[in-house]
Amino acid sequence: MTYLWLALAFIAAAAVAGVLFAHHGARRGEAGRHWKAVGLAFAALAVLTAVFDSVMIGMELFHYDASHILGVKIGLAPIEDFAYPLAGVVALPGLWIWLTRKRKGDGSSSSSSNLKGLVPQALLASRPVSWINTAYPFAAAMLLTTREIDWVLIVGTFYFLIPYNLAMYGINDVFDYESDLKNPRKGGIEGALLQPHLHRPMLWLAAITNIPFLLVLAFAGGPAAWISLAVSAFAVVAYSVAGLRFKERPVLDSLTSSTHFVSPAVVGLALAGADVTAGLLILLAAFFLWGMAAHAFGAVQDIEPDRQAGIGSIATVIGARRTVRLAVGLWLVAGLAMLATPWPGPLAAIIAIPYIVNCAPYWNVTDTTAARTNVAWRRFIWLNYGSGFLVTLIFILQWSLAS
Repeated sequence: MTYLWLALAFIAAAAVAGVLFAHHGARRGEAGRHWKAVGLAFAALAVLTAVFDSVMIGMELFHYDASHILGVKIGLAPIEDFAYPLAGVVALPGLWIWLTRKRKGDGSSSSSSNLKGLVPQALLASRPVSWINTAYPFAAAMLLTTREIDWVLIVGTFYFLIPYNLAMYGINDVFDYESDLKNPRKGGIEGALLQPHLHRPMLWLAAITNIPFLLVLAFAGGPAAWISLAVSAFAVVAYSVAGLRFKERPVLDSLTSSTHFVSPAVVGLALAGADVTAGLLILLAAFFLWGMAAHAFGAVQDIEPDRQAGIGSIATVIGARRTVRLAVGLWLVAGLAMLATPWPGPLAAIIAIPYIVNCAPYWNVTDTTAARTNVAWRRFIWLNYGSGFLVTLIFILQWSLAS
């Protein structure tokens, strides 16, 4: 099979899924806006694909057999490479519409409808837009250490891509239901509103989809992997469940939230048997400070609904203004810390700048105007993708230097 036929197969499947999902869930009159958004998204991804592929091909990280491609290129990237971002932007928006559509009978507690809508609601609760934030650190840490793709890398990446996020966010949505009812942000990209009849099934689904992966990854590693997996799983549970509720313990909430994103990288390093060096510890510390800053800043927008629900957070305790300033400071220190890492690590210091620029306009925000930071928080979600792009380029450079 040529690369062209493989690419066309992805496009055809995505087109069918995208049209069906969009037709099923889209409201009348939205078709034009939907496809305009698809076009803009594909244009952005096409630019990134051209840049990424050209860089990697130029560094001879991989090559294409000329007999299996058309020979048409954008930069150094064969035209077939652009089929995958096209398939993604066609299928995913329609899938999101289908997942977030209103269903008749939601909220029913009868036994016959207890599981109705669980799978799509569970996927929505897992925050698909943020899956990459936990899978990427694991995969990058392990791949850059072992420099090979094996079953442990594949299984671990899948685990931290979907089941891990299903547990982390799904458990949170169950135990935060009462406060989420008062939060206008919930019910979409920033969090699901799981109906009460889905709470118990959601907790069972989180357990069933996580425990087998944790056991397999523990079997594949040694004591270091066991400890890091245990810490990671405990942080996921302790953040939300009644009796622990670390999310309601100021400062500990930010520490635990950062652990959610740094621990996958630590697990990857442990499974790969990485050598612990000063540079590696500084890098992990910088990543941890970044995670704390992200959580603290995200908590600012929820000060009002959290206080109404009696939930304590770092933001409700020290106030919006101090929390924003703390977040800026943490991002600044994280960026400066990267300057102390081995080359090409110092290049990552620049990644802190967009986050500081995004947050700094709210330097003097008050508790009464804290909700306005939601605009910056939504930008933060997409800034992560830009940061991932830059980090990947740095990793590619690191890979080539180590070859």
